[in-house]
Amino acid sequence: MKHIQCFFRDYFESIGMTELSAMYFNMICLLLILVIIIFITDRLARLIIINFSSRISEQTSTNFDDLLVDNRAPRRVAHLVPLVLTIKLFPVVFYDFPQFESYVIMLLKVYGIILFIWIVRSVLKTFEAYFKTLTHLKDKPIDSYIQVVMLFMWIIGIASILAILINLSFLKFFTTLGAASAVLLLIFKDTILGFVASIQVAINDSVRIGDWITMEKYGADGEVIEINLSTVQVQNFDMTITNIPTYALISDAFKNWRGMQSSGGRRIKRSILLKAKSIMYLSDEHIEKLKSIQLISNYLESRQKDINTHNDTNNADKSVLINGRNLTNLGVFRKYLQTYIENHSAINKDMFIMVRQMAPTPQGLPLEIYCFSSDKRWENYEYIMSDIFDHALAAVPYFDLEIFEFTSGVITN
Repeated sequence: MKHIQCFFRDYFESIGMTELSAMYFNMICLLLILVIIIFITDRLARLIIINFSSRISEQTSTNFDDLLVDNRAPRRVAHLVPLVLTIKLFPVVFYDFPQFESYVIMLLKVYGIILFIWIVRSVLKTFEAYFKTLTHLKDKPIDSYIQVVMLFMWIIGIASILAILINLSFLKFFTTLGAASAVLLLIFKDTILGFVASIQVAINDSVRIGDWITMEKYGADGEVIEINLSTVQVQNFDMTITNIPTYALISDAFKNWRGMQSSGGRRIKRSILLKAKSIMYLSDEHIEKLKSIQLISNYLESRQKDINTHNDTNNADKSVLINGRNLTNLGVFRKYLQTYIENHSAINKDMFIMVRQMAPTPQGLPLEIYCFSSDKRWENYEYIMSDIFDHALAAVPYFDLEIFEFTSGVITN
């Protein structure tokens, strides 16, 4: 080994160079040879490892190794071979200048730490891509977990680099760093909050990728497309992207529509405002006229018999309609809407169906339709709801009722 270390120095001294000059030229020649060896070794290592990895990935049924190759993990592992070789051969190059050797070895160790972090990053990126291909993990916040691991890797890596540069043991460096923990907590406050939020979101299963959420505080109303350590990305229905801090999912209120999407229908809950003065008792003539409406003809026949029997039994004076029991145009209209919705082909009959009268308001009497459409897709849902209310609004005059509305800026009663 010593013969190799001093080969060029002996040659240069033999041709008349001074000892110091011969030592410098000896170091330069050995360094050039080492660079050539490193270049050839790196090329060969990459060629062998990458080809070997590609062949294995082609022969296996899983796509994990394919993703490993796509994320350049084998290529980065190949860089370890020339690195190790360089660390072993540098003492030969700097045989005459040991003071230079210590600095170069220090830089090589720093490069080794960074290379190791990049290898780990490639492997983690591979796991991230692979987990997203699994059905039962596709909607989980995998990005957050990968980012947490990478954050710890960079913290440990940077601490190791600093420990090497200041020539301090790793353990002692972290002991010294503990005194600055309050400052670190302040710097990484959002990251720590995001990490805690990611864990709680995953454990409680409150939000998944693909969920439709509404968060008015941040103007978000759309599908969750990504959950990572710092933000949750929501693609709104107008195709804009809203970024929400991850910790906001546990500190602020939001609406998740997953329950609706996984249920048997999407709720329709809307009212028609009727003029209070248009509500009245129905006379026999009115009832006979309404019997021509097929959906309620049997109902009117049955109810009229029951009411007449009751009034005859109690000798009700029907010269005044308020006496005894009576049908009202509002009650009959409410029954009509109930029957119409129960027979509507787009309404889920296994879920709650109701037409109810709400408390009177200065803007009229609300008659609310409450039911669930079988089709939960937004565009179809809106079409179904519009179809129901088109019919309901057009049916109002048949029952001698009136819709409340503002006319020329004046409220009409």
